[in-house]
Amino acid sequence: MEWIDGQPRRIRAGGAELEAMCLGPPPAEAATLVLLHEGLGCVALWRDFPARLVRATGCGVFAYSRQGYGQSDSCPLPRPLDYMTDEAVRVLPAVLDAIGLRRGILVGHSDGASIAALHAGLVRDPRIAGIVLMASHFFTEPMGLRSIAEARTAYAEGDLRSRLARYHADVDAAFRGWNDAWLDPDFERWDIRAPLADIAVPVLAVQGEADQYGTRAQIDVVAERVPGPVETVLLADCRHAPFLDQPDRTLDLVGGFVRRLVPG
Repeated sequence: MEWIDGQPRRIRAGGAELEAMCLGPPPAEAATLVLLHEGLGCVALWRDFPARLVRATGCGVFAYSRQGYGQSDSCPLPRPLDYMTDEAVRVLPAVLDAIGLRRGILVGHSDGASIAALHAGLVRDPRIAGIVLMASHFFTEPMGLRSIAEARTAYAEGDLRSRLARYHADVDAAFRGWNDAWLDPDFERWDIRAPLADIAVPVLAVQGEADQYGTRAQIDVVAERVPGPVETVLLADCRHAPFLDQPDRTLDLVGGFVRRLVPG
């Protein structure tokens, strides 16, 4: 893939064509921050966070929409219940190869953070210098599943579908791929804590105190199980999206973490 600063791109990975965006210097000139979006996210829903990261760190930033999201190819339903593991070990390595990654940091939000942790623990790509986990999940909690059930009602009866349709070419695939998987009765047993013990790079884990999808146990387990350097931060006045609810504080945290790992 040719890296063109600020221009929408398309890449092929995991058997699908995916929308992407490159900002800042290319991988041959600087480290690259690879953004992994949430369960209902896409390139556009990162808002201005990617551009602010470029200015704060001097790194290149690469964001892509996973299959079924944004303007990427749609995906077959239902998604397998191990869809995050599949993304981490099969698709993400192909994405990193497609952009010519040389040295990078994974920056994930929600499902994307879980994918980043799985990639770090299971793939252990030597090009990855660290991972940022924002509002990650490693096991299900009753309060989080209740919030996901409430989202199903908002999608069917409220304006959530129309709001998401502004960003997703196949909005039903985007929503149901996430929501149906999480509310499948078998998903209550989903647990990806084990790979945390095999993460060999520094970790920054950030979560909002008022996160409606998970308690602080989701970042406490990172500190307990990752053997290397871990920084955990619980943000006040913040729900599930630290980069939106506390943008300046989140940028300071991520920027400082990146500069410590890839100075200059």
